[in-house]
Amino acid sequence: MVAEGIRIATGGGIVHGMEPRLTQAIVLVVLAYLVGSLPMGVLVARATGGVDPRTVGSGRTGGTNALRAMGPARGLAVGLLDIAKGALPILVAGWAGADPLVSSVVGLAALMGAWHSLFLRFHGGRGVATGVGGMLAVSVPVVLIALPVFIGLILVTRYVSLGSLLGTAFGALVSVVFVALGWLETGWLVYTIGGVAIIWIAHRDNISRLLNGTERRFDPRERATARRTPDA
Repeated sequence: MVAEGIRIATGGGIVHGMEPRLTQAIVLVVLAYLVGSLPMGVLVARATGGVDPRTVGSGRTGGTNALRAMGPARGLAVGLLDIAKGALPILVAGWAGADPLVSSVVGLAALMGAWHSLFLRFHGGRGVATGVGGMLAVSVPVVLIALPVFIGLILVTRYVSLGSLLGTAFGALVSVVFVALGWLETGWLVYTIGGVAIIWIAHRDNISRLLNGTERRFDPRERATARRTPDA
């Protein structure tokens, strides 16, 4: 009787019930990484005959370097596409019934793909736009509250990296407050805090230059021509 009860509880019940959810979570995470890995800067350059952002400036493929390489219109397109590839995996995970914890891991997988793209030999951007896209899927109010910090710092200092670093950190702080107030489920902190950690690590060279005063200021009129120069 006891053995039969254990068999039912493990083999026929709990374990079998967990397997589909685990499989679904793994599939969602893998797909999110692949979506995040899509190098939008490179794809836009190829589709429109623009300059490959990998060949100029920092060599990064995100919106800032794409703007320098291809101008404002295509740079904006890259930024919007990067936002979309951060939001889409989390939205799909929610549609599939994933809880906030699993959805958070899915979002982080997309962010990792943006930073270390499978299609670019694990090179890529710094993940800011993709992280913002994911946060839009989690909580639009958090993004709206943090956005003035991000934009304001860039306008005042002309350091995109500083705006990105402090803007994302402030967004994470806002999300903690939202959780404390019961406006956001606790599981989403895995995405907000983990995402900030990834973005800050991706900006470690910028942080070093900010600290020693050699970080390059952003000029939207500038067109990058030399590869691997200090860049946001």
